[in-house]
Amino acid sequence: MQLGIIGLGRMGGNMRERLRRGGHEVIGYRRNPEIGDVGSLSELVDGLAAPRTVWLMIPAGDPTERTIQELKGLLKEGDLIVDGGNSNFRDSMRRGAELEKQGLLFMDAGTSGGIWGLKIGYCLMVGGSDEAFRRVEPALKTLAPEDGYAHVGPVGAGHFTKMVHNGIEYAMLQAYAEGFEILEASQFDLDLHQLAALWNHGSVVRSWLLELAESAFDKDPDLSKIRGYVEDSGEGRWTVFEAINENVPAPTIAASLFARFASRQDDSFAMRMIAALRNEFGGHAVKTQ
Repeated sequence: MQLGIIGLGRMGGNMRERLRRGGHEVIGYRRNPEIGDVGSLSELVDGLAAPRTVWLMIPAGDPTERTIQELKGLLKEGDLIVDGGNSNFRDSMRRGAELEKQGLLFMDAGTSGGIWGLKIGYCLMVGGSDEAFRRVEPALKTLAPEDGYAHVGPVGAGHFTKMVHNGIEYAMLQAYAEGFEILEASQFDLDLHQLAALWNHGSVVRSWLLELAESAFDKDPDLSKIRGYVEDSGEGRWTVFEAINENVPAPTIAASLFARFASRQDDSFAMRMIAALRNEFGGHAVKTQ
């Protein structure tokens, strides 16, 4: 099939390449003319035959909002916009309703796979109408590994399921991190690379994340080259918000989110407060700056 991709970063660029290898005609746009195939959104739209399919792989929030608003003035009735970024599902529901009034189709495609997607494929959780899904399915088949894509529900469902997926990811990463820190701090001179490799053979905690841990320890056995500062892209926060909205207990995901906040504090006031109180009530020693 023919489609345009807006956003040719680490994931969008690889998606363009994977689609082209699969025989699809892809026109890519990025502000950097050395990377994009066209110089503007209007050129991209003009290069596509109706009904057009345009796939967005750009940051959530204002960049996605501005791009969709610009596309509304360029696309015609029956054209399809697919948002493959990590937009909030409520924004996707609103955008889908607004675009429908103009006769445009919209799909939200939760996309997982990271930089490995070009080689392995992307897991795609797609929300939208049956009509939109059928139109974009040839591309989904190429982008995903076997059984790696699904039409999960109406507009919003794709980004909702990807949000929860990322919330689970937060908790899994935190569990591995805490476990390996206990191993590293123990009295035993343990080979963490060896253990990560061992656990990937028959262990109940084996996973792709553990394979990546094995790779990381192979490159840097004590992770001394990496600062322990961890960002969050929003989905973990949104997952916790929705857990609160739905009265669902999610203590593990919430704790993993707060642990990321703690990673950004070089000298936490809260930890200084605890040290001061322990000194006050128990005379416990404190370290001064």
